[in-house]
Amino acid sequence: MNSTDNKQPLLDNISKIHTTPMGADRIRKNLSLGDVDAVEWCKSRILDAAASIVRQGKNWYVTVDGCVITVNASSYTIITAHPLAM
Repeated sequence: MNSTDNKQPLLDNISKIHTTPMGADRIRKNLSLGDVDAVEWCKSRILDAAASIVRQGKNWYVTVDGCVITVNASSYTIITAHPLAM
């Protein structure tokens, strides 16, 4: 399943988005975020009007601000986030 036209389920469930402590550490490290709340940082990027949101299989991929955020579509767990490959 590849859907670029229905990002609404992810946006409707923004309050369910979370990650594990290890996931938050990985996101901060990958994106050099320093000491910020990784989940809130990701949520704000997901809600950004410029974000490109695509569902592929079991994950959502959010591309915005030079990075890609991967979110599991059923649990709303942020799996990882990393800079876009140049």
